[in-house]
Amino acid sequence: MLEVRCLEIPDIKIIQTGRVSDDRGYFCETFRRSAFAEKGILVDFVQDNQSSSDKVGTVRGLHFQRPPFAQAKLIRVLSGAILDVVVDLRRSSATFGKHIAVKLDSKTGEQLFVPKGFAHGFCTLQPDTVVFYKVDQVYAPSHDGGLYWADPALAIEWPVTTVEAKMSPKDRSLPRLDQLAAIFE
Repeated sequence: MLEVRCLEIPDIKIIQTGRVSDDRGYFCETFRRSAFAEKGILVDFVQDNQSSSDKVGTVRGLHFQRPPFAQAKLIRVLSGAILDVVVDLRRSSATFGKHIAVKLDSKTGEQLFVPKGFAHGFCTLQPDTVVFYKVDQVYAPSHDGGLYWADPALAIEWPVTTVEAKMSPKDRSLPRLDQLAAIFE
């Protein structure tokens, strides 16, 4: 059983797969190409990524890759919890510069589908959080890009301040939305 729910930006979707539970725990199928295609998600994932964050308040992002290496992503949390955030970078979109923030955790098993044209990042809400995501394009360092996570123009309500956030120096120095050239038309 695969349930797909569109969010305020309809291209962003919450995906819930069925779980079979018993006294040992649960089993679930997290991805089957044909089931996703039946729901209109036609993506050929080519790479799996995983990150581990030891501390609450770890911020990763907001990241994207420039065309022709732009990536669609399917994100899920294996342990812990995150506030997952996506920002629409498609200039021709009515929702350009708008964001969606959703809580993902290992207990519900919900996944977030993010198509190409969005910046993506998250903040850990629990210690020892492990995030797994599938992408439809390999990582290309020369096409790596990002957006400053705490840009006031984005009005994202992060659960940490800029002082509290644990993040890489690279992510702290990413450009604001008004400093980005048109990337996705």
